[in-house]
Amino acid sequence: MASSKETILAAIRKNKPEPTELPSLNQDWQRFEDPIEHFCDMLKAVGGLAYEVKNLAEAKDILKQIECFTQANKISSMVEGLDLSTFDISAIDDPHNLEDLDLAILPGRFGVAENGAIWIDGNTMPHRVMLFIAQHVIITVPRSQIVHNLHQGYQKLNLNERQFGIFVSGPSKTADIEQSLVIGAHGARSATVFVVED
Repeated sequence: MASSKETILAAIRKNKPEPTELPSLNQDWQRFEDPIEHFCDMLKAVGGLAYEVKNLAEAKDILKQIECFTQANKISSMVEGLDLSTFDISAIDDPHNLEDLDLAILPGRFGVAENGAIWIDGNTMPHRVMLFIAQHVIITVPRSQIVHNLHQGYQKLNLNERQFGIFVSGPSKTADIEQSLVIGAHGARSATVFVVED
């Protein structure tokens, strides 16, 4: 007599669907007339802010008018040219000591117009947690590194290397709490992106 496990597995094998061919990745993917404009629009749609600037000096001037910067006490900047850190993060050996980080300023490697996402390499952060524990996040991304779609984005990554990296699009949010959108539920309460001309 067959066990119930064997009976179930036999039924699954008997009713196994025919394998289907995977779709080809060699096709025309979504493209935009103005990828920078679409990137900024998508970022705003997911709760972020986007500014197009000529250089980091212009970004600094805008920062002086943004509350997440003007109200921040503990700031860590990993962007060369935006030397605005209020402490030496290299002296921090325990990531738990970043629990009161108000603002993290990080360099993005490239942005994706399709969904307003920015790829951040883990090696640009001394502690990975700073991206998730900071109250607010500011990201810079070179204008020339905005691609149309995720397929182009993945072509920029070397997936054979073991590395930490993440796509970020807007502030942390969830809508599964009583079907109500909550911003900053599990991470940063705001995300501001500067698209900087090269």
